[in-house]
Amino acid sequence: MEFHQFYLGCLAHASYLVGSDGEAAIVDPQRDVDHYIAEAERRGLKIRYVIETHLHADFVSGHRELAARTGAEIVMSRHAGAEFPHRAVSDGESLPLGSVELRAMETPGHTPESVSWLLVEDGAPKKVLTGDTLFIGDVGRPDLAGGRGFTPQAMAGMLYDSLHRKLLELPDSVEVWPAHGAGSACGRNISNDSSSTIGIQRRTNYALRPMSREDFVSLLTTEMPEAPPYFPLDAEINRRGARPLSDIRAERLTTAQAKREMHIGALVLDVRDPGEFGPQHIPGSINIGLNGQFASWCGTLLSARDRMIVAADDEMEAGEAVMRLARVGLENVIGYVALGEWDSNRNSIPQLSIAQLRDSGLPVLDVRRNAEYDRGHVPGATLLPLNELPRRLQEVRTSPLAVICGSGYGSSMAASLLTRGGLPDVSNVSGGTSAWVAAGFPTEG
Repeated sequence: MEFHQFYLGCLAHASYLVGSDGEAAIVDPQRDVDHYIAEAERRGLKIRYVIETHLHADFVSGHRELAARTGAEIVMSRHAGAEFPHRAVSDGESLPLGSVELRAMETPGHTPESVSWLLVEDGAPKKVLTGDTLFIGDVGRPDLAGGRGFTPQAMAGMLYDSLHRKLLELPDSVEVWPAHGAGSACGRNISNDSSSTIGIQRRTNYALRPMSREDFVSLLTTEMPEAPPYFPLDAEINRRGARPLSDIRAERLTTAQAKREMHIGALVLDVRDPGEFGPQHIPGSINIGLNGQFASWCGTLLSARDRMIVAADDEMEAGEAVMRLARVGLENVIGYVALGEWDSNRNSIPQLSIAQLRDSGLPVLDVRRNAEYDRGHVPGATLLPLNELPRRLQEVRTSPLAVICGSGYGSSMAASLLTRGGLPDVSNVSGGTSAWVAAGFPTEG
């Protein structure tokens, strides 16, 4: 068996190549598919199947484009309701791939159509691709199927059965390879490890410790983090099948063209790092840097209805941003501006060091998640999680104000949103709470 994991850090997304005897399957592909084709060619494999474990909510899949370019067959659950040609599989159904057998295991709970794929070689189960059913250190969230008539409690019950009657029935030696890693919003406590085994997860995964079905349902449905707003959009795009990525382009705009678009409502998305954005940027622009979890934050803070102009250092950076926006279904980019050519006024957001913050006496807004805030925060800091900020902007009226997160990345986003919303005097704290703690400054929490 040939096996390779592709990992996309921006979305904490794992996809896979499985190969044998000149044939390959690609499992859970991201939207841009060139590297799958290149890897298969490098190994001398023909892609025969494109397999989805479920209708992904946190990214747009490249299944249709990959199938169209390779002649492969798309394989999905019979419950997916996909609107394009595909093979609809049921529990226990097998796909031959050279000397390897790919066996479907229906494991609903994260979504109704979730399927895990058991890789069997020489008659023995070797690996299981669990999609978002079982993560390393966690399990899938059960609240993403409300639009299809299932409550989170009903989905959590299905997930318990899938785990205990299917996956935990496998031998302890079977390797576990999930579709997401740490940082994904599809789970709550995902490990940094890229793989594990059934035996290790049985012993260490908090959601697999001995408990009743009722206790499991309560555990999984209590204090669930809010699902990002782009999740339903991406699931429906995946059900229909996305258009080819090559259809999505952004033209270079002059300052005059960009101003005209801004005048009629276009939003400017500045994709540089906070340290570059803060000193000089187009007035009213929102900062989401490419060097963090860019795509997921764009999906969380922006809307697919927003007409966007990308502000970047150059064409290459702008093209990367457009592609990564498309990975989460944000395709409404009308053009880009190269900031070196912007010949109009610019704004700035002051960047405070932690020492300057300590000495400033400024009120502090902490935009991290609740659990991060509870583990320790700047004394007196007010909590407002970044993912909630777009709909709660009017609650923040304190000015001047310093905004802090863990590193300075999220707080730059928040500061740009607050400034765009009309708050006159906002500063971003460089280095964030991590630097504050490392310096030995006092914390609360």
